[in-house]
Amino acid sequence: MMNNPTTNQANHDPDEIAKFDALASRWWDLQGEFKPLHLMNPLRVQYIDQQAGLADKHCLDIGCGGGILSEGMAATAATVTGIDLAGAALTVARLHLHESGLKNIDYREQSAADLATEKPGAFDVVTCLEVLEHVPDPAQLIKTCMQLVRPGGDIIFSTINRNPKAFALAIVGAEYVMRLLPKGTHQYAKFIQPAELDIWGRRAGLELKDISGLHFSPLSETFRIGGNADVNYLAHFVRPVTP
Repeated sequence: MMNNPTTNQANHDPDEIAKFDALASRWWDLQGEFKPLHLMNPLRVQYIDQQAGLADKHCLDIGCGGGILSEGMAATAATVTGIDLAGAALTVARLHLHESGLKNIDYREQSAADLATEKPGAFDVVTCLEVLEHVPDPAQLIKTCMQLVRPGGDIIFSTINRNPKAFALAIVGAEYVMRLLPKGTHQYAKFIQPAELDIWGRRAGLELKDISGLHFSPLSETFRIGGNADVNYLAHFVRPVTP
């Protein structure tokens, strides 16, 4: 899949930001548009913790939205910085932080590129979940993630594979049949095959450690991790410690 090259500073889509900002009030509605994120969040946090360890780590949540993942990681005793360019979503995240009582999260309306300039190599763990398929140049964002994590640190991505099965389940099934997501949430052409993710990661200087599928059971409304990566999947990369 080819992507138009872009600079760090321009690697965001205003339409995508506006789309999620318009849904800001729904982030913590457990039966609303973000219900799938709430259902999968315990597993996502578990995966990150198993791969990278979270306790006492300084974690960066890129594209944090309303703070679902940020709060999940903070609850494991991690210190979390959550960044997003959707200001309304961040307002909701900060308000919910008062309800949760968590003290170890700092939300910023800032791009990953700007933060990489300000704090290169400052984080033990960088997460970038359900973001790569929404930016103009995912390869550039992967490089930015490498710049943000310390040598020896961990990066976790999650995204959606690009194949007919993923189209049928992630777009037709999730958006039009089961209505788990708003119509137009995803664009098939922006889905990312695991081999592409691996190539972009290696070009950025990262080492792939794991790819695991994330599977949804509509009958039980539960997720599980493991098996094939045909549709949704998580990937763990490490920035090597150079001599």
